[in-house]
Amino acid sequence: MALGAGAGTVAVIPQAAYAQNYAFSSVDIQGNQRVEAGTILSYAGIARGQQVSAGQLNDAYQRILGSGLFESVDLIPQGNTLVIRVVEFPTVNRIAFEGNRRIKDEDLAPIIQSQARRVFNPRVAEQDAQAISEAYVVQGRIAARVSPKVIRRNENRVDLVFEIFEGGVSEVERIGFVGNQVYSDRRLRRVVETKQAGLLRALIRKDTFIEDRVQFDQQLLRDFYMARGYVDFRITGTNAELARERDGFFVTFNVEEGQQFRVGAVTVNSDLPDVDTELFQRAVKLRSGVVYSPMRVENEIARLERLAIREGLNFVRVDPQISRNDRDLTLDVSFNLVRGDRIFVERIDIEGNTTTMDRVVRRQFDTVEGDPFNPRAIRESAERIRALGFFSNVDVDAREGSTPQQVIIDVDVEEQPTGSLSFGANYSSTNGFGAAISFSERNFLGRGQTLGFTINTASASKSYGFNFIEPAVFGQDLAFGLNLNYAQTNKLGGDYDTTSGIFQPSLSFPVSDNGRLSLRYTAKLTDVSSSGAIAGGVIDAESQEGERIDSSLGYTYSWDTRRAGLDPKNTYLFEFSQDFGGVGGDTTFIKTGVKAIAQTKVLSEEVTLRATIEGGALHYSKGESRVTDRFLLSPNLMRGFEYGGIGPREVDGRGNSDALGGNFYAVAKFEAEFPVGLPEEYGISGGLFYDIGSVWGVNSETSNVAGGSIVSADFDARHVVGFSIFWDSALGPLRLDFSEPLQKSKYDEEKNFNLTISTKF
Repeated sequence: MALGAGAGTVAVIPQAAYAQNYAFSSVDIQGNQRVEAGTILSYAGIARGQQVSAGQLNDAYQRILGSGLFESVDLIPQGNTLVIRVVEFPTVNRIAFEGNRRIKDEDLAPIIQSQARRVFNPRVAEQDAQAISEAYVVQGRIAARVSPKVIRRNENRVDLVFEIFEGGVSEVERIGFVGNQVYSDRRLRRVVETKQAGLLRALIRKDTFIEDRVQFDQQLLRDFYMARGYVDFRITGTNAELARERDGFFVTFNVEEGQQFRVGAVTVNSDLPDVDTELFQRAVKLRSGVVYSPMRVENEIARLERLAIREGLNFVRVDPQISRNDRDLTLDVSFNLVRGDRIFVERIDIEGNTTTMDRVVRRQFDTVEGDPFNPRAIRESAERIRALGFFSNVDVDAREGSTPQQVIIDVDVEEQPTGSLSFGANYSSTNGFGAAISFSERNFLGRGQTLGFTINTASASKSYGFNFIEPAVFGQDLAFGLNLNYAQTNKLGGDYDTTSGIFQPSLSFPVSDNGRLSLRYTAKLTDVSSSGAIAGGVIDAESQEGERIDSSLGYTYSWDTRRAGLDPKNTYLFEFSQDFGGVGGDTTFIKTGVKAIAQTKVLSEEVTLRATIEGGALHYSKGESRVTDRFLLSPNLMRGFEYGGIGPREVDGRGNSDALGGNFYAVAKFEAEFPVGLPEEYGISGGLFYDIGSVWGVNSETSNVAGGSIVSADFDARHVVGFSIFWDSALGPLRLDFSEPLQKSKYDEEKNFNLTISTKF
């Protein structure tokens, strides 16, 4: 039964040909069952004995019908009596959805306004059908159709059924750009979230056409160009053409890139008598000649305003003034320190956090109740809340408080899942088949804590891990971590077994914009067991020591330009770590590690060049290092060789070739990543690499107990070349390395192919 608007009549019977007004001494209401007669009279608005015209009578009819309570209304004057005959809308017995598979009933129910045991309204039902259609449009199903139907029941009840035809997904067949000269279409397609449909369209969901996503893509393009100094960049139009079959879109972005600008003169100015401009000028790190980026300016403003607070200068704001120099394509930046309005934060209201505790959100604010209001600091706090990854949506707004000099900060968030539980199987040529279970929760009990554990079992190895991180000890930017690990390995071939257990609490905190320091204590239990008839003399001698406990204090300093995110083309990482053994335990040692990574993008950012230098040193002053302590390089660190495939090795006449590891190692890796000509939606790119490295150095006692001869104990550089395939698959980012050693030692163990989870710098 189709839904129609209410119908009714107004029968006007004049008492004489010239009569235009009526007066009713009584009103007879008929047909109403649920609605009281008094309610109907109130809608009519006609009082007893009141003179009414035919037009007023029609207005009364419209008011009663417009109440939405009646399917039809008739107003019939009969002498001095007005008869109001109504047919009430039925009540909704139940609501059902038919034909929906992509969106479940429980997800559709909150979208509609119609409710069971309420009066049925056809207008509302039509609106509900439109709302359901829009929910499918958001998923890219623009061909979805929804038809509301009613099924009559007894006692003036109906069943409301929404018949849904979901239709297919409208995919993005092609993404194009018009007007771009500096960056190619291929590079810009990697910027936008929307992807083109390809052979893997069943697994790729970002190829679905969603209008809101295209709007977001426009902002991503603006941010991309602005971060690279193209301050005049603008999008002149976006066209989304629907294919004739209505199953695909052709999206085109029309852009104007403009010229790239660099930073010109950088100055600090102020007319405030209590401001020392020289002090603020020295604090500025923005330098002339670098590519202009709004992020650089924002960071300088934040730094200067923090300095003002430390100097006791409340309500001092930094007002940046940008001056163009079109002749040399530079932008002069003047930071003007001005007196802001005396406005205070009255309170911070947080809503929508059904799981996450208020304090987790509140500690992202540098501002507390009673502090001077700083809009820039509030925006930065909003970004930190979004960066938590706990919420699918975050809105932070400021409104006037109880007085014009006070504001209230409203924080409205929407929770999203933050945990994962996975089960899987794995196979390794070294460890055989195994099972893996892992659990991770990034917002444990809504406290913002990270909790996780892993269980890996295989025929040749077993490991159990637990980690916990509290990111804000005492409400400060001080992270506490606890790592527990227990592992057993049984080398294939039965040469020797190892057992290790680690207890490691740590504290981590920032020391600069890009720098962070981590302090830790490590207690490590290790054991090596072997059969002298199988293992070599060195391993057999080390196994005679039995269980050993190493107790150490250590630190790691890291400097990472990605923390500030100022230069999207050039990034750098430096790490230096040391562990000092001898805080109890059975040994005294110093273990040092260093890593440096530099990455840049060239050829319009189509090609990524990356260089990594890494090394380590181990020195014992009490006790000697064992195979569980020394460096054994993995294929991820030195490609082209098995785990422990290079470095000192004991070789005897029984065919043993035990990898002993070394007290020193050094590796340098150089690689380039580039497109291979395949469509971007496949997520496949290629790479070339060159690695050079070595592991060397054994203990003097080790040499004395060797049952055979120790080879490769001295520094001997290995050289490896190869190519890589990077694939952003549905299972995660994968990396396939094919390598060939150019220079190696006689007893090295090669590994020409390696498949790993890709971890890009």
